[in-house]
Amino acid sequence: MTLPASGQISLNDVNVELGNSGTAEIGMNSTAVRDLFEIASGEIEMSDGYGKSDTPPIATSIDYIMVAGGGGGGLCAQNSGAGAGGGGAGGMLTGSSLSVSGSYTITIGSGGGTRNPPGLATGRKGSNTSMTGRTTVIGGGGGGGESTSGSGGSSGGASNGDAVGSRTTGQGNVGGSNSGVPGGGGGGGAGAAGQAATGNPGGNGGSGSQSSITGSAVYYAGGGGGAGSYGTSNQGSGGAGGGGAGSDWTLNNAVAGTANTGGGGGGGSAYDSSIGQSGGSGVVIIRAIGGTAASYSGSPTITEVGNDFVYKFTGSGGINF
Repeated sequence: MTLPASGQISLNDVNVELGNSGTAEIGMNSTAVRDLFEIASGEIEMSDGYGKSDTPPIATSIDYIMVAGGGGGGLCAQNSGAGAGGGGAGGMLTGSSLSVSGSYTITIGSGGGTRNPPGLATGRKGSNTSMTGRTTVIGGGGGGGESTSGSGGSSGGASNGDAVGSRTTGQGNVGGSNSGVPGGGGGGGAGAAGQAATGNPGGNGGSGSQSSITGSAVYYAGGGGGAGSYGTSNQGSGGAGGGGAGSDWTLNNAVAGTANTGGGGGGGSAYDSSIGQSGGSGVVIIRAIGGTAASYSGSPTITEVGNDFVYKFTGSGGINF
């Protein structure tokens, strides 16, 4: 409800508006009352409460980010001497001050999985993330495993002189190339291309993009690192935004992309057929400007930032305005 716009406002009206029992004790100097009356300090007149409400309005515009699942790192043939490419980050899109009305169904893309030895293979592509009535972002391409790297939002890094797959324009960047050297290229990120492999070390994954939609600056959609070869501790690092590091030559230590960032998985090396790791799942974050959603489904994390409400979906659901 809303406090009366004219006439007398009773303490019972104030209690009910604040969700209390109408007969509960109430202090006019309390934070809850001051917030409701929008009087930070000094004396409060009951007329200051005319038309005020403790219930946020339904937002009519939003900011959002959408990130798809990251691609998995590649796998090389045992003892071939090659390092596999890192997985490409899931595609990432952002929007601001967009008008909304009605219902939107949200699907969160999963990270691309690994492929098990024996043999060699490009990592699996991440799954798409979508919001009906808005857009779809494309899952990251898998890292190359002595084969062309996968295409996607960002493409995976190349291995063993093979080609780099394509990226989705406006959603990500290409993976690092490979001119026939042992190391694997880094997967592309939303903010930068993957680093090329220029020798035995693996290339670093491309950096993701930073967003402050939640009230804190966070990177999303970093590329996976390429695997190193013929040496220790020479794996490519994962890109900022959840990208996993590649494997070095002597250890099966590639790192998976971080969940709900869309980061690419690290590539595996050929030593004892170490495998690449899975990409991280995607995410959708919606910031309702100056209000709240009318309803939602699923299990989003909801935080209040100033007068805005932020809904973070790490699993599929829906939201209504």
